[in-house]
Amino acid sequence: MALMPKRVKHRKSQRGRIRGDASRGNRVVFGDFGLQAEQPGWLAAATIEAGRIAASQYLRNEGRLYVRVFPHKSITSIPLETRMGKGKGEPEFWAAVIKPGTVLYEIGGVSEEAARVCLARLAHKMPVRVRFVKRRVM
Repeated sequence: MALMPKRVKHRKSQRGRIRGDASRGNRVVFGDFGLQAEQPGWLAAATIEAGRIAASQYLRNEGRLYVRVFPHKSITSIPLETRMGKGKGEPEFWAAVIKPGTVLYEIGGVSEEAARVCLARLAHKMPVRVRFVKRRVM
């Protein structure tokens, strides 16, 4: 089952604009390696789930996968061949708003080569350009 909020204050949200870079959630915190977005966009709940499944199938209980994004935004659409007017469409799916720099997934407890291969598999499923990042040692 794809992710979605338990409750929301408003069922339908406005589209909005994605401006600027991510100031939060932009560094690897939980794991050792991560997948960081380089472009803005929406990440559908089904896409997040597809990435999670692909990573867990590759890892096979080795290491730990962290999903760092959650779909809070409802995306609406009206049926095809519908005339103008009659209001806003019904919620079609839920999406996470991704700013450039947002870390989408993290992996810990595996070697760098395994993490690179696993995150490359996830990168193919993403609708935005992403890059491989390592945890910064302070």
